[in-house]
Amino acid sequence: MMQPFSLLFEEEPNHGPGLPAEIRAIYQGDWRLPTIPESRPAVWTNFVVSHDGRIAFNQPGWNGGNAISRGNRYDHWLMEVVRARADAILLGASTLRAARRHRWEPGELVDWSAFAALRAAEDRPPLPALAILSASGELPVATALTLPRALFLITTASGAERAQARYPQLICLVGADGQIDLADAFVTLRQHYGIRTMLSEGGGRTYGTLLATRLIDEVFLTISPIIVGNPTPPAPARPGLVEGTGFPPQHPPRLRLISLRRVSDFLFQRAQLVFDPAAEAV
Repeated sequence: MMQPFSLLFEEEPNHGPGLPAEIRAIYQGDWRLPTIPESRPAVWTNFVVSHDGRIAFNQPGWNGGNAISRGNRYDHWLMEVVRARADAILLGASTLRAARRHRWEPGELVDWSAFAALRAAEDRPPLPALAILSASGELPVATALTLPRALFLITTASGAERAQARYPQLICLVGADGQIDLADAFVTLRQHYGIRTMLSEGGGRTYGTLLATRLIDEVFLTISPIIVGNPTPPAPARPGLVEGTGFPPQHPPRLRLISLRRVSDFLFQRAQLVFDPAAEAV
């Protein structure tokens, strides 16, 4: 299969179910799930970033995380683990558009039966639900939307009308004022559809929104040794880990490091989000 990760540090704060032995043997440690809130799913995200904090080259043929990880097999393996424990995956419409052939299913990146077995052992359906975040409701034709899974769209009233004209199977979640209400959508997903755990695979803007609304618990971060840079205009900007959201210097959210692993020149970090009660996004 694979040689194990090198465990550099681990301090597990959670007390929920852990990983099966065959996955722990490669991961060289455990990942226990947090207590699931009654009001929303437990939410984590997974990114691969360059040394200088970029998540994409933002140019044709080099626009995904795979370009940042250089196709690193351990990054792919860890993605399979974090997907395997998610009842639903949160995507921005732009992520879906950039990966139209992606299926978001166990074994898509690393073919190993342990991932599907983990889903079954934790009483999850074979395919995670998709929850797509889009104000406009303008969704592309995409393979992931044709598979037998629950499909949710977190959107506006006009976005719901537009999207359901193309995809009538979508369950649209619209705020009371007809606008996007991510917190309310998460309550609905948890209390009415049984979504206990959610992985965000959206980009920097989705992550920024989750941070601003304090709807995220943990982050998995692969730190790639490459340097991407950011060209001057008119070349397209290369996005960073958080986009579209800023925090005041007095009260920024911070991370509590849970674990750190190494494979060659790659570092694999897991951390818990800590929010200052006085913090406000700007």
